[in-house]
Amino acid sequence: MSFSTWLGLLAICCLGAMSPGPSLAMVVRHTLGGGRAKGIVCAWAHSLGIGFYALLTLLGLAAILKHSPLIFNGIAILGAMYLAWIGVQALRSKGGMSEKLAAGESTSYLKAAQDGIAISIFNPKIILFFLALFSQFVKVADDMWGNTLVVMTPLVIDGLWYTLIALILSHKAVLPKLREKASLIDKLSGLVLIGLASRVIFTL
Repeated sequence: MSFSTWLGLLAICCLGAMSPGPSLAMVVRHTLGGGRAKGIVCAWAHSLGIGFYALLTLLGLAAILKHSPLIFNGIAILGAMYLAWIGVQALRSKGGMSEKLAAGESTSYLKAAQDGIAISIFNPKIILFFLALFSQFVKVADDMWGNTLVVMTPLVIDGLWYTLIALILSHKAVLPKLREKASLIDKLSGLVLIGLASRVIFTL
């Protein structure tokens, strides 16, 4: 893979990572509810899911998955149900960050990692993203180094971007203000998650 081709891959990965959506909402919630470290754990767990789909695309398995409606739709429905469940919890504040903060509790590292990887694994939009944009890079990744770049570039860029988000949000000048708005953040993230779940179901 040439350097110029890799720069194209890098640009696409940056645009994909920076687009706002449920992943951002999840990192915000765990940074808010558990501080910097929990936000970073959520970020890198999410990036592992991104790397997983990059690997599937490289191996040609993502295309097979997309053309196996039973499996693809099954993953999509399970994912939509999971996202909707988290969204409803956030809207009702039952288990939401605002209640945890009010009770003096914190999210666990395990929960942060679980939500981070689930939000990427159970989001079928990510499969379509890789299928639509990665095929051109997979074709030119004709050696081990190229294959490694195809998988690791999106994984690392995603992890670094959401780590940056967690670092900014956990700053001592920002975090207290965010926590004052915890209930509003719960409701907004709930709406985002339910919106994505609905979109997944209605576009199957």
